[in-house]
Amino acid sequence: MQENETAPEAAAPPSETSETSETTEQPAPTEDITYHAVEKDGQVTAIWEMRGRKHLRTIDPRSRQGQEILRLYTADQQEGTAETSEAQ
Repeated sequence: MQENETAPEAAAPPSETSETSETTEQPAPTEDITYHAVEKDGQVTAIWEMRGRKHLRTIDPRSRQGQEILRLYTADQQEGTAETSEAQ
């Protein structure tokens, strides 16, 4: 009977260590995600999603998400030019 009583105790420590290793493997996001447009001959051919200097993924500019990103980017550019023209 002693073996049955000690078996659960022996199994408990590995589960505790696996929980702590899971929390240490997930680093806190320290850098913001940025998007970079790749252009060729004046056309956007790809959008790179970056975290710091690390390339996370490539987004097709024709996709729904790519169109949204480009729309936000062009809206920011138009606001910037409107502000500079008003300042002059």
